[in-house]
Amino acid sequence: MKGFSELTLSIVSVFLWLCAKVCSQPQQLQVPCFFIFGDSLVDNGNNNRILTLARANYRPYGIDFPQGATGRFTNGRTYVDALAQLLGFPNYIPPYSRTRGPTLLRGVNYASGAAGIRDETGTNLGDHTSLNQQVANFASTVQDMRRLFRGDNNALNSHLSKCIFYSGMGSNDYLNNYFMPDFYTSSSDFTVQAFAAALLQDYSRQLTQLHALGARKVIVTAVGQIGCIPYQLARYHGNSSRCNEKINTAISLFNSGLRKLVDRFNGGQLPGAKFVYLDSYQSTKDLYLNANSYGFEVVDKGCCGVGRNNGQITCLPLQQACEDRRKYLFWDAFHPTEVANIYFAKNSYSSQTQSYAYPMNIQQLAML
Repeated sequence: MKGFSELTLSIVSVFLWLCAKVCSQPQQLQVPCFFIFGDSLVDNGNNNRILTLARANYRPYGIDFPQGATGRFTNGRTYVDALAQLLGFPNYIPPYSRTRGPTLLRGVNYASGAAGIRDETGTNLGDHTSLNQQVANFASTVQDMRRLFRGDNNALNSHLSKCIFYSGMGSNDYLNNYFMPDFYTSSSDFTVQAFAAALLQDYSRQLTQLHALGARKVIVTAVGQIGCIPYQLARYHGNSSRCNEKINTAISLFNSGLRKLVDRFNGGQLPGAKFVYLDSYQSTKDLYLNANSYGFEVVDKGCCGVGRNNGQITCLPLQQACEDRRKYLFWDAFHPTEVANIYFAKNSYSSQTQSYAYPMNIQQLAML
């Protein structure tokens, strides 16, 4: 049995290595541009020069990334880095904070650590760019692009209609808002049902604004199982569950509402739009349950961090990280490792089941 287990582990290790290699190989460009909206899961440097605790431009962040500590909240590539490679982009999509001129035509990353759907979300950590401001920044980008197209709105709209737009929001509205009653009043102002409804109302308006600005192929992600991240495990002392199911239950209300919103958008509410819903909750849950089969040996603590589960304090400057990052699902108290990000990217890109990507996968969306 020992020999069989070692053989199985070797096969899985080879699979993950090949997976990483595939994500590194040049692919044919499938869409002309890729625009990204989100939080620290996909931020690639927009928070580097602002006054905030939500920054990652120091080692050991980026320890496995060729350019080092760029502001990505992981050891290597983020989910959207891996997805951009699968879509055939020769370079990573640059952060808005340092992107101007013709480079805008290939896409921009507006994501900001600690950002949420609501403006006040994340202010406990300092400054950030909320989704409302990210959408406003995209509106400025569209104005700049219009000049690059010499005022030809038809050509600009045709270009934007072929692009992929990604929006991954909502985690901080729970982590750094609703479930932080010492800093925010939202949990006393709203029931969990009313808060989910309020988030979805705001999010619907923001996504509708993106559509009005030219977005047609749009990916939106559910909130993952944040009741199971090391940050929560370090604080939760439940008897019946390893995870904080109170938080997981609350975000499930938001997720189910978001999928219904996608149905409404695709049903004609936003003409010409095609939205894809990524069920990050289900994909993270399945990865927890089947971690060993994917080569992950540690799923309950960060590779880098302090305290219980390496989740009481997130990764500190120049802290010693774990040696074999491939065995860890989480890099720090909140964020996945590069290997996990690559898994999620490949899964959503070519998934054959609507339980992960609905009503189609990202490869099919790109081909439309």
